[in-house]
Amino acid sequence: MEEEEEEEEEEEEEEEEEEEEDFVSKELGPKTYCVTGATGFIGSWLVNLLLLNGYKVHATARDPAKFLKLLSSWTVTDRLRLFKADLREEGSFDEAVKGCDGVFHVAASMIFNVDQQDNIEEYVRKNVIDPEIKGTISLLKSCLKSESVKRVVLTSTISTLTGKDADGERRRLVDESCQTSVDQVWKNKPSGWIYSLLKRLSEDAAFNFASENSIDIVSVITSTVSGPFLTSYIPSSIRVFTAPITGDSDFLRILSNVNERMGSVAVVHTNDICRAHIFLMEHENAKGRYLCCVESCALSELVKRLSRHCAVNFQRSVDEKKNWMPSEVSNKKLKDLGFRFEHGIDDIINETIDACVECGFISRRFQF
Repeated sequence: MEEEEEEEEEEEEEEEEEEEEDFVSKELGPKTYCVTGATGFIGSWLVNLLLLNGYKVHATARDPAKFLKLLSSWTVTDRLRLFKADLREEGSFDEAVKGCDGVFHVAASMIFNVDQQDNIEEYVRKNVIDPEIKGTISLLKSCLKSESVKRVVLTSTISTLTGKDADGERRRLVDESCQTSVDQVWKNKPSGWIYSLLKRLSEDAAFNFASENSIDIVSVITSTVSGPFLTSYIPSSIRVFTAPITGDSDFLRILSNVNERMGSVAVVHTNDICRAHIFLMEHENAKGRYLCCVESCALSELVKRLSRHCAVNFQRSVDEKKNWMPSEVSNKKLKDLGFRFEHGIDDIINETIDACVECGFISRRFQF
């Protein structure tokens, strides 16, 4: 009898908690989040995921015409508002962030190389990096003006990290602390050096400004993101991931350079990277930078796994030394906070290939 009474009391307490949660949600209503770069690969999926989970969304794009191609894919309700906003224009995001509880800053310039030959460093600093930093700070100023934004989640990239130590030796474990040396990137200019610099320097500027102005900011360090996509074009990240199948020399070079710089290739599913953004926006104890990958493996292993599903078109051998032991790219900080991944590398491969076959980017896959 006593056990039954205790169980009944526990059930009543749980029901009261559920009723209290329902009451709070009805009283306060759904939270409103702004997503910059909403027509891009991650941004478009994030918008849809937020809508599916009941949030209100302010979606921004530099070119509003691009919204038209996505409206049929999004869960369009009166909880979605569209805004034109340009990071190059001061105050452009004032209206978009007004009344928002948080901002997902996904928008970024995808610039890997420039044609400029003379004074290339000065050109890149003046025409690429400085405008990116100025745009990021402008967005944060808009957040301050709003007086409603409680947190900014910044989309970063694994290009800001390196698997090599100061002596050039490969690390066995790569985590959020393994940042690239800005001086070394300027000096050596490795493949993709411009994108690496603009992301690293704009992120540093964002954290510095946030610290000086008491803005709560968290960054998500994306690994190679792949899986389904909503965009009408093939995202660069998908092209990199599928390069061993397509044989695209430019994207193969990027993938090989990632493997060389990091000591392995770290991957994450489209939906998981967006879930991680929302998780870090909502978690009260989230702080600093979080590396987001479900698994990392040597490029040779990735090629082997891809070859089980499609014919690979890998025109040159993978540059890995004998007895190569891939570096582990750590997701410990994110998982310790409570995040759980829903998709492993096999899911990522399967769903990426399915999406690419459906849109005609990859001609066919093996039938089982």
